[in-house]
Amino acid sequence: MKRERSVKIVATLGPASDNYGMIRNLHEAGADVFRLNMSHGSHEAIAELHAIIRKVEADLDSPIAILADLQGPKLRVGEFANGSEELEIGAGFRLDLDDTAGDLTRVTLPHPEIFEALEVGASLLVNDGKIRLKVNECGADFADCEVVIGGTISNRKGVNVPDVVLPLAALSEKDLADLEFVCELGVDWLALSFVQRAKDVWDARDLVKGRASVLSKIEKPSAVASFEEILDASDGIMVARGDLGVELPVQNVPPIQKRLVRKCRAAAKPVIVATQMLESMIESPMPTRAEVSDVATAIYEGADAIMLSAESAAGDYPIEAVTTMDNVAQEVESDPTYTEVIESSRIASRASVADGIVAAAREIAETTEIKAICCFTQSGTTALLTARERPRVPIIAMTSQRRTARRLALTWGTLCVMTDEFNRFKSAVVSSARAARSAGLASKTDQIVVTAGVPFNIPGTTNILRVAPCDERLIYASDPE
Repeated sequence: MKRERSVKIVATLGPASDNYGMIRNLHEAGADVFRLNMSHGSHEAIAELHAIIRKVEADLDSPIAILADLQGPKLRVGEFANGSEELEIGAGFRLDLDDTAGDLTRVTLPHPEIFEALEVGASLLVNDGKIRLKVNECGADFADCEVVIGGTISNRKGVNVPDVVLPLAALSEKDLADLEFVCELGVDWLALSFVQRAKDVWDARDLVKGRASVLSKIEKPSAVASFEEILDASDGIMVARGDLGVELPVQNVPPIQKRLVRKCRAAAKPVIVATQMLESMIESPMPTRAEVSDVATAIYEGADAIMLSAESAAGDYPIEAVTTMDNVAQEVESDPTYTEVIESSRIASRASVADGIVAAAREIAETTEIKAICCFTQSGTTALLTARERPRVPIIAMTSQRRTARRLALTWGTLCVMTDEFNRFKSAVVSSARAARSAGLASKTDQIVVTAGVPFNIPGTTNILRVAPCDERLIYASDPE
């Protein structure tokens, strides 16, 4: 499905968007990727959503990526005898392993691994950072804290530990079961929560065994600190600004977002900017001006995708939220400043023949009347390298692999087209010309750039570029064999 924009839109599914009609409408409105939140819903419900998406894909003949987002370890306090307590600034409060119901002075924190890693002076954040505790004394089974920021603490509220790397695996028992289930189901992307180090990603990859592409969510200070290693281990990245903004001062998040997006672009790996992008549209048909500016900023930075969470999963206006994102993206990308910003932040890479081919394709498209860059790709690598260049013309990713087409639905500027396997370059050029015309990107009087690898159908062999007419009669006339 041809879009009038290059950035992709990820829409989370949930109670507001769990049927065929709504999912189809969301895709037609602009959603390129559907996120399945494994924190909610049974395996049966997830399988049903997966089947609906695949039916929409078949009915519209439009490759759709499915992203399964694992819950990750959830650190929570226990329960209180009164259900909740009001903590005052300056008061003492103990966290321990005693499972007795909590009161105004203490509550259980049933995670001994936290106590193992804590140090005096460390901060503990409760209920999304609304309560801040400072550790004054700690041991193997307790932490005596001072209340720095007070408020209401209640049953099962989440705990963040921003100052230390916890000796926790990124995959809980639930995550392990969910991972195997969704990989067998056939999702295209698997998002890892609570990533702290590159080892977390490599461990997950060993379990995935190539059945899905692995995307790391950056939501911990430790993940920011070791980002280069995590990026190297990952197929893609999500800048998860929610927990990142809890564990770090909020003013740190925008520059971190900008740095991470640029590093992902340089590495030719897709990056999603997520969390609270159009939060007010959960209950309102119109976003705030600040939210629109936030979405626009991510697009100006060159993010591959922008994401809706509760807006599309549980909100009152899921279609309007997707439509708003689509409209903002079209407006931003039509701004001449957008092209200036994108091109000034491009990082040249000439490490391989493929790098040179895709750079040449972009340069030719910028200096002549080229309507599209058509790249033949088996694994998706050539399309990713082409997208890294952020060309001014659309990218048509031609592939015979349905899995590759679906995965590339997350990648900036790519229109994925299913095609036959070819043994001759001329046949591939003819197919490209027809695809460009069919998508409405070119007419018979126009030209396109075609890149491919010869011999065909071997991943990683991009080594040829041709400027070709979109009229196959001219292609055959110039190369009758």
